[in-house]
Amino acid sequence: ELDEHKQEEAEKTRELEQIRVEEAELTQKEGFAGENISRILSETEALETEKEEILEILSGSEKDREEKEKGIASLKEAVKDYTNRDEESRAQMETYRAERDTKNTEYRAIFNKRDELSKEISTLDKESYRLHTQMEKIEEKREDSISYMWEEYEVTPNNAIKYKKEDIGSQSALKREINQLKEQIRNLGHVNVNAIEDYKNVLERHTFLSAQHEDLVKAEESLVGIIAELDEGMRKQFTEKFKSIQVEFDKAFRELFGGGKGTLELDEETDILEAGVRIISQPPGKKLQNMMQLSGGEKALTAIALLFAIQNLKPSPFCLLDEIEAALDDSNVGRFAGYLQKLTQNTQFIIITHRRGTMSAADRLYGITMQEKGVSTLVSVDLVENQLTK
Repeated sequence: ELDEHKQEEAEKTRELEQIRVEEAELTQKEGFAGENISRILSETEALETEKEEILEILSGSEKDREEKEKGIASLKEAVKDYTNRDEESRAQMETYRAERDTKNTEYRAIFNKRDELSKEISTLDKESYRLHTQMEKIEEKREDSISYMWEEYEVTPNNAIKYKKEDIGSQSALKREINQLKEQIRNLGHVNVNAIEDYKNVLERHTFLSAQHEDLVKAEESLVGIIAELDEGMRKQFTEKFKSIQVEFDKAFRELFGGGKGTLELDEETDILEAGVRIISQPPGKKLQNMMQLSGGEKALTAIALLFAIQNLKPSPFCLLDEIEAALDDSNVGRFAGYLQKLTQNTQFIIITHRRGTMSAADRLYGITMQEKGVSTLVSVDLVENQLTK
């Protein structure tokens, strides 16, 4: 009975609300009708006023016509006056054109004379430059001769005048004598007074470099041994981890594709540290084939399976994913989101996405909206609290 009483009260409340809404609508319609009546009355008054103004204008149009005829007559007189002035101006213009042609002829004669003078000046400049260059060469040859005299004989030109001989014989005989003297000077040899000190310095340098060479050889042998140990350790560790990743990849592949088989293989006849990795995928209902033969969505889902396989092997505390499921269809997005929830036990994920399936599986959503032009606002939704409330 209490429930029936509450329902009756609720129905009465709804009826009262409906009556209030209808009263408000009637009041609003009455206001609109009053505004329309006021607007029509004001427009009627404006039309009456406009009618009276038009009648006044028609009564005064005859006077305006007479005034305009007078204005037309005065304009015709002014046109005649301007026509006479135009003829005078044309005659004066012809006179000015004749004077301009005469001036242009005189200017051309002056310009031709200027060009001739410019050519003469250019020719003189070239000749001056040639003579100046020749003078510099002669001066340079003179400086070279002075330097040669000083370097070879340590004699300046003023001092050389003292040794000048009037009868110097033939030039060939002088050259032979000069060569003989130079040969005798070379036969004297070079005396190094610092030879003992130089030997000590060289010996000390040689001893130091020999010790460094031995240290480098030993270091090289040690580094080669360390590199060999590291290569062996890396091969062993890579083999173990690769086998684990193969198992995890197959598991993740089956869960994400809802069946099928995923395989990882290394290139044969190649060093394991430099070998390439082949990804072989077999989605449900298809033959075993290379990853390059898959569709775009299947490639993306296979890559996601490989990423999650590595994540399962060694979970990281934090992971950022940027629209990795953009190429997937809705059903694959749902499997991707469901699998991602399993990984949240050990890893915190931040996902940049626009897919509804991924957003519905998230704990919290963050977005940017622009409620006002030029003002960005951060919007967040905590889906975990909403679920707890429900």
